[in-house]
Formats: sequence, structure tokens, C-alpha cells
Amino acid sequence: MALAALVVLITADWHTPAHADGGASSARNQTATPTPHDSGAPIQAQARAQRILRALTDHDANIWVRYWQARHDCDAAARHAPAANLDRFLLTLTAPICAQLEARFDVNPFAHPPTGEDRTVGLLLNEPDAAAGYTLVTGYVNSDVFLLDPLGRVAHAWHMTDRVSHPELLDNGNLLVNISPGIAEFDPRGNKIWEYDIADRFHHDFLKMPNGNVMMIVAGRKTREQVIAAGANPEFVHEDGLGYDYLLEARPTGAVGAEVVWEWSTWDHLIQAYDPTKPNYGAIAEHPERIDLNFLLQTISERRQYALQDWLHTNSIDYNPELDQIVLSPRNFSELWIIDRSTTTQEARGHTGGNSGMGGDLLYRWGNPRAYGHGTIADQRLFWQHQTHWIPPGLPGAGNILIFNNGYEFSGDERYYSSVDEIALPAHGYRYRRAPDAAYPPDALIWTYAAQTPTDFYAPITSGAQRLPNGNTLIVDGPAGAIFQATPDGKIVWKYVAPLNRDTHLRQGERPSAADRKFATPHGDPIPLLNNRVYRAYWHPPDYPGLQALDLTPGAYIEDTPDIYDRARAIFASAADGDFGAPIARSDFDIYLDDASEHAPRLIYIKQPCAAADAQTRFILHIFPAHARDLPAHRQEPGFANLDFNFAGIEVQALDDWCVAARTLPDYPIQRIRTGQRADGSNLWSAEAELGGE
Repeated sequence: MALAALVVLITADWHTPAHADGGASSARNQTATPTPHDSGAPIQAQARAQRILRALTDHDANIWVRYWQARHDCDAAARHAPAANLDRFLLTLTAPICAQLEARFDVNPFAHPPTGEDRTVGLLLNEPDAAAGYTLVTGYVNSDVFLLDPLGRVAHAWHMTDRVSHPELLDNGNLLVNISPGIAEFDPRGNKIWEYDIADRFHHDFLKMPNGNVMMIVAGRKTREQVIAAGANPEFVHEDGLGYDYLLEARPTGAVGAEVVWEWSTWDHLIQAYDPTKPNYGAIAEHPERIDLNFLLQTISERRQYALQDWLHTNSIDYNPELDQIVLSPRNFSELWIIDRSTTTQEARGHTGGNSGMGGDLLYRWGNPRAYGHGTIADQRLFWQHQTHWIPPGLPGAGNILIFNNGYEFSGDERYYSSVDEIALPAHGYRYRRAPDAAYPPDALIWTYAAQTPTDFYAPITSGAQRLPNGNTLIVDGPAGAIFQATPDGKIVWKYVAPLNRDTHLRQGERPSAADRKFATPHGDPIPLLNNRVYRAYWHPPDYPGLQALDLTPGAYIEDTPDIYDRARAIFASAADGDFGAPIARSDFDIYLDDASEHAPRLIYIKQPCAAADAQTRFILHIFPAHARDLPAHRQEPGFANLDFNFAGIEVQALDDWCVAARTLPDYPIQRIRTGQRADGSNLWSAEAELGGE
């Protein structure tokens, strides 16, 4: 009866007041503190009731998507105090349906829920105020990509043949990833459907544009002579020149390749106050729209010589379709930059044109005013930040900029704690307000998250943040492999620790090992970089279109899922006295191929006695397909030798008395495998095997 009444009520023609969107249409020019609550307008209660009904009746959608959307709306309806008669009436009608949600869907979402204080990995916390959605995650040094349901179970997985750092789930269910030396797109079954190799080095981030193109950051290089000719102080220019960043927007063409349709380069927007005989000469403080070529050169030269190959280290990119603008995160400058995408490529090289009339110059910058001559280190607000982006429309704080502020910088300048900061932009049309002879505002944050004792939360590198529909913020502590949701008042209500340890899965009770690198703190022990670290994670609501193409039936937890070393252990356990059969090649170590299982991917094992293994040993693996058709078109060229994969740095695991490296092989016929061992700086090819694949 309640369901029938609900159908009649919510399908009625309700007229939305002019202000019913809560002012979302003008949110980009407002400063609003995020809130976990809806506005209480009747239209929002009605929309929740509509979604609950649709979840019960729309049998074309994935049952788990429908369930979690209904669960989310039921929880939201129960949390929000009814503010109007319609709210109370709808709550009365939906409450009986919500009470029987599990029975109506015939699901038991809480089967084997992760509990216990002894848990070390996986889902550690899940409170009612957590936003129920799907989280996409991969280890920074792991080749598997997992989509997790709200309880931390694997809802979908992609098993890559190479490592990726931050895959993105597209709205068609495909996965866009960076695979050196470029970008690739995979369908839900893991088949590569497009790839594009970049002539220069792909650098950190990319995004799918609304028009279907892919925008990416690319690392370019200028010679020492070119850098000096542009006005740099020769004393601080490395003999190998200087690395800089530029943007490419590429339109995919077929299964391989793309057409570049737009470019923007930092090198076209320089200023220098060192040499009046060189181009770009001018007063730095009078041209905040330009990039000071000499900023950081001395600092880098003195403190981090290798970073001369990466002057800017731009680590994130985001696009605002409403403004047709791009925000960049040049980490080494500890700033965010906004540029005009409405320009042509020719206009982007200059200083006029586009919606802003400023061409490719910087429209806005914030975080470190000393980078353009308007402050000191005391005025600095960002410290090697990551994932700088606009909060999308429809979310609390829409139009503001959200930033993961790492708190790390060149040695001696560290802040030693991390925060997630939100700022409101001083927008003025397509430009941004700034008082004469002053730094760009704002001076104050709209919202920030930090630990109660700030130094308790310190993620010096990688990491990110994302605003969620209920006002929570998803926060990624990259070096620790931890992902958590924080409410607007800073309470942690959901936490997940990646159960990964390079190529292996951690079991409950185990902890990730530490990598060699550690980060100093002002007191106490240094913070280690862990081998379960993640670069980013992305949260998607249950009604995200990209989820509709996936089978989201919950599987096991990652910590309960076998990995390639579990298979190796099983083989070793069944082998008597270390007899694993005849190796396919023998040298300083033995190489084995395991393809005995019909349903499991083939594996290659490289084995040697542990006593002979150096702690720094890394194996290298080259794979040669039997047929050129199994290669991308651009690799089917004479002289390429049909080389497909080059796995460098395969980790060594100690199993019983053996040291083993293992790798999953592609599923096409393989003609030849070549492998080697690299240790102490040497690079010696040690074995080659003919497999004769047909």
C-alpha cells in the first residue's frame, strides 16, 4: 500500500522553486562551508523517494548499484530531520520500504563483515555517516586495479600486465590508465581498446575531456644552451639542460594513436630579471601572469641536483567545462595555476585571445606568492601539493578548489604535516581579482582538514582528496596506503588500508614492509614510505554511469584473494625436495613456466637459492610474441624485434629456501622470453628461452 501511494505521489507534477537548486547555478562565485546535510527543500526529499522507488523497479540496472543507491538514500532520509510536511509524509511512506530493503533485494550485504581490533589491512572502519559508494584503487607499485564496494570487497578487478599509478573509471565502464610511454584504455574485461604513445615522457596526470579527447601532462626538455638563451642564470643551469612541462590534448584515432588538437607550454610564458639582453626580460612582480625562469634554479642546484630534469613537476590537471579553464599543480613551485583552454593552440602560445583575452598566460596562481615576487616564505600556503581540482557542480563547495597540501618541500622547508585545504576563487568573469602590488587572494581557507595534533597526519608525497555528495571528503594518505572519509567537522567515518605489498597481497594481521626512503619529522621517528602506497583513489556514487557496465557482484576481500606468490607457494609446497620440474632455461638461476591451470593466467618464475640473493636484486623480463599481430601497430616495425613487454625491477620474494620472482604473462602465444638480473648497478642478461608459441 505504501509503495503504491509512493508511486502516485512522486510521479506527480511538482514544480521546483527558482531557488530549489540551493544556488548551485551560481556556486562558482560563492564561498560556502561544506555541509553533510541537504537544504531540506521538498524537491530533495522527493528526489530521494524517486531514487528509492527506481532502485526497486528498474531491473535493467545492476542489482548492487540499485541496492547501494537505495541504501544511501534511505540512510540520508533517516538522518535528516524533516523540515516540511512533504518531507514528513515521504519519510513515512519510505520508512517501511527501507526497513525491508535487504529482503526486497534478496541480498545480505553484511555477510562476513570485517570486524576485530586485530585487523591491519582492508576495511578498518565503516560508520553510518560514511558515503556508500565504490572506490577505485591500485597500489603504486602493483599491477592490479580494484573497484571496492562500500564494505571493502572486490566488486570488479582489472589485472594489468604493467604497473599503473592512478587509473580512472570512465562513464562507459572503461578504464583509462597511464602505461609507459603513454595512455591506454581498457574495456571492463581488461582488453586494450586504445593506446597512444607520447614522443616525450608522460608526466603524472591526464583526464578525459567532455568532448572525448584526452588531456595529459608531458615532460619536455631544453638543452643548457636553450635555457641560457631564454634568460636563465648560467651558474645554476645543469649541463644536461632543464626539464619543463607542457599539455597535449589528443583526439583518439582508431585503436592506436591520436591527433593532437591543442597544446599549451610553460616555455611560452616565461619571464626573467637576470639578463636584459635575452628574451622574456622584465620585472617579476609586475608580471604575475608569467613564470619566473630563474625561480628555484639555485635551490634545486644546491639541494636536489637531479630535480633539474624536472623543474616544475606538475602532478595534477583538472578541467572546468563551465569556464573552459584548466587548473594545474606545479608541485615544485608550491602553487596552483589556472589557464584558459578556450584559446587556439596559436593563441595559447601568446598573451592574447580566448575567453579571458590573456592567451596562454596564467589567469590565476595561489599558494606561494614569492614565486612571482609578492611575498616571503612566511606567506607560503602550499607545500608540494597534489590533486588540485575544482569541486564539481552539485557537491558541497561546488566551484571551490580542493587541494591535498602535503606539507613537504625542499629539505629544511618542510611543514611536517599534511592538510586538505579548500579555497574560494576570487573570480571576476573569466579572470580573477587581485589588488595592485599584492598577492592573489584569498588569505583564508573555506575549509580544511588536519589531524587534531597536526603532525599526526603527514603524507609528504603523492596523496589526494575528493569531495563526496554528503559533504564528506575522501582523503588518500599515499605513503601509508590509507584511504579514509572525513566529515566536515573532521571525524573519520570510513577507513581502508590497501592490503598490498608490491606484487603480493597482505593477509589479515600482516603489515606492509617499508621501502628504503624515509621522511624526516621535527620529532620522533622518520615516516617511512610503505610498499602498499597508493597514488590516488577515486570514489564513485552508486548511480555513476560507468558502474552500469560492470558486474558488481561482491567478491572476496583483497586480503583473502590469492596472488601470484600464493600460486608459487602452492607449487613449491607440492614439489618434493625443491624439484619443480625441468626449467625452461638455466643460468645463475632457473626459470620456470607455470600454465598448468586452465582458468588461471600463466606465470613465469625465476628461482635461485636465497643465500645467493642480494637484497638489491631486480629481475628484468622481456617478452616476444609469436605473431606481430599481437603487438600494437606502431611496434610492428622492422628492427623492433617484436618486443612487447619490458618488466624492469620485478621484486624478489623469499619462499622457503628459495628467492623467487614471478610475473603474470599475457594470454597470446609467446615465441621467446629473455630475462636477466640486475644488481649493484650491473645489467647482465643471463637467460633466454624459446617457447615456440603458435
